[in-house]
Amino acid sequence: MDRLESMEVFVKAVDLGSFAAAAAALDLSGPMVGKHVRFLEERLGARLINRTTRRQSLTDFGRAYYERCRIVLAEAQAADALAADQLSEPRGKLRVTMPAHFGRHCVTPILLALARYYPTLELDLSLSDRFADLVEDGLDLAIRTGTLDDRAGIIARRVARQRMIVCASPPYIERFGQPLRLDDIAGHQAIIYRRLGQALQPWLFPCDDGSVTEITPAGRLRFDDLDAIADAATEGMGLAWLPYWLVRQRIEAGRLIRLLPDQSDYLYDCHALWLQTPHLPLKVRLAVDALAAGLPRMMS
Repeated sequence: MDRLESMEVFVKAVDLGSFAAAAAALDLSGPMVGKHVRFLEERLGARLINRTTRRQSLTDFGRAYYERCRIVLAEAQAADALAADQLSEPRGKLRVTMPAHFGRHCVTPILLALARYYPTLELDLSLSDRFADLVEDGLDLAIRTGTLDDRAGIIARRVARQRMIVCASPPYIERFGQPLRLDDIAGHQAIIYRRLGQALQPWLFPCDDGSVTEITPAGRLRFDDLDAIADAATEGMGLAWLPYWLVRQRIEAGRLIRLLPDQSDYLYDCHALWLQTPHLPLKVRLAVDALAAGLPRMMS
């Protein structure tokens, strides 16, 4: 007899509480269910189920073997699903949440390209700085930037790193001078990123010893939108601490100047998160792989 099939019959008999119920569920005869269980017992040299005319109960060994069988069957099903994925295209709805600005400029273009390539794939994208819950909100994937909290049952993969730089416009530098060291930032006006109801976000700078220096500069302008901060910096309103990818074109055009060239840039990690599962759906795996391949090119 096939050992995997016998394991499946055994597990079904335990789950349903009787050989008769397992036989009906698996479209087998009652005696055939018994043969599968006896085959396992003979092969193992140990009794799995104590059977009487009125009831059945697992032995201690049977209980431990049952738990192992469930794991083996789940892995076998995942392997079958993986094989099916290799022969098919991603289809159905892919539900993704992401930070509004990073999602709009970086994540969405990559997922749209994926949807163009796979016409059977649907996208349901949420661009919001609200922290969404994968389980409660029924999401397949979440994109997070910055430090992650450890959460059970969640898998995280780093897909990119944002290089943060300090910049200002030529007119601002001409008027107020150019900061050369971190200590010089305190003598300048800064344009601050701040979400409603949250504390000011400090500017972060890595040190040679592996630690991170936090600076909260003074500034009379505060925005919850990075594009608005870049616009204000370009207009000469102060220093800005922004992702390099966001201001690259302005720097190349000379409208902004990158400051503190001798200071190492802080790297903001970007992660893709999904629920732990024996088998990662093809649509999720392809999306994560596409982000891991495409985002670093945007960040460089």
